[in-house]
Amino acid sequence: MTTRRAAIILAAGKSTRMNSARSKVLHPVGGRPMIDWVTALARGAGVEKIVCVVGEGNADVRTAAEAQGLEIAVQEPQQGTGHAVQCAKAALAGFEGQVVVLYADTPLISGPTLSRVFDAFETHAMSVLGFEADEPAAYGRLVTEGSDLHAIVEAKECSDEQLKITLCNSGVVAASAADLFSACDRVTNDNIKGEYYLTDIVEILRGDGKSATVVHASEAEVLGVNDRSDLASAEAAFQTVMREAAMKSGVSLKHPDTVFFSYDTVLENDVTIDANVVFGPGVTVRRGATIHAFSHLEGADVGEGANIGPYARLRPGTKLAENTKVGNFVETKKAVVGKGSKINHLSYVGDAELGEGVNVGAGTITCNYDGYNKHKTTIGDGAFVGSNSSLVAPVTIGAGAFLGSGGVVTKDVPEDALALARSNQVNKDGWGARFRAVQEKLKVKKT
Repeated sequence: MTTRRAAIILAAGKSTRMNSARSKVLHPVGGRPMIDWVTALARGAGVEKIVCVVGEGNADVRTAAEAQGLEIAVQEPQQGTGHAVQCAKAALAGFEGQVVVLYADTPLISGPTLSRVFDAFETHAMSVLGFEADEPAAYGRLVTEGSDLHAIVEAKECSDEQLKITLCNSGVVAASAADLFSACDRVTNDNIKGEYYLTDIVEILRGDGKSATVVHASEAEVLGVNDRSDLASAEAAFQTVMREAAMKSGVSLKHPDTVFFSYDTVLENDVTIDANVVFGPGVTVRRGATIHAFSHLEGADVGEGANIGPYARLRPGTKLAENTKVGNFVETKKAVVGKGSKINHLSYVGDAELGEGVNVGAGTITCNYDGYNKHKTTIGDGAFVGSNSSLVAPVTIGAGAFLGSGGVVTKDVPEDALALARSNQVNKDGWGARFRAVQEKLKVKKT
């Protein structure tokens, strides 16, 4: 029989050090709010019930948690982590299974690591996620003997000998619901800070004859975010993991440190990424595509063998078929571009559907917005759009049609037709010489 699992996500902090109008845990890492990272982590581990502990002043956190389908518990006032877990007790009344305590400001714990936290129940009644700290400083220390954890001691409570320990507490703990809440009921605030420490439950459960153990994680995984500097460190740690994973999977990064990924970026093998490329959320790049320098992609699906940039911007809804080209200083939005089509430079293509083998000349604009609504431009297979064309949507350009350069196209163009939508050119012989002569006389008078 599979053991049931629940999670308590602690998110009641006041976020004062972020100096932000929004709560800390709503700030993104890799394009995803931190609380969403932790929620996804719990669900990925098979957790069936998640309780988010918020403060009365965390209305934005509560809204975000409820949008994710989490149950809410309120901690007010905030009297420590042990008190926070106690605040979730009512929401888990009657639950029989394993409970893990997670933190909404610790977004980078991996799925395999959390699985090992639960796996530890095979040999122990409680598991704690720990890490070897380069600079232990204010971290709580894990006092161990062999595989057994004897105590978690807050840094301010440590003896000189305990301060030499480098194995530190991440804050993540797991125990059965019965053990967790039974132990929390017995936690006191008899300490320097006058708070109810969740860490005290290790010694309480050991006093009940139950054992605890440590599951090891990397320091980067358990990085907690308290301020903007920590947020930048978490982002850097995330990007390092993504870059290494991309290269291991067969992606070439010309200058890895300048490429930035989102949490859901998908790159197939033999993709090449030049320097200074940014992937917003929702991007997939198919095999063999090349993304040139200084390009920005978000919500885009890039086809096999496509060629993007440099200085291209692909916005949400862009879908490029194989061997397409979106060149320098081209912006696309909600544009479906067929196989082999090219938008080489200096163009905006939005709310558009292009067939196969279309050529879009420099300076082309699909005029998709009338101030109230967006309208669609459709361009058929093999059409040729001359440079500096303005296509006023809704408009359809037939397959094989040609648009003369410099036109403002407001009507549909039939297949294989030539559309000329510009004023007739008028040449005034001798005008230039007369103009210069007048200007020279005016210049003499002014001096």
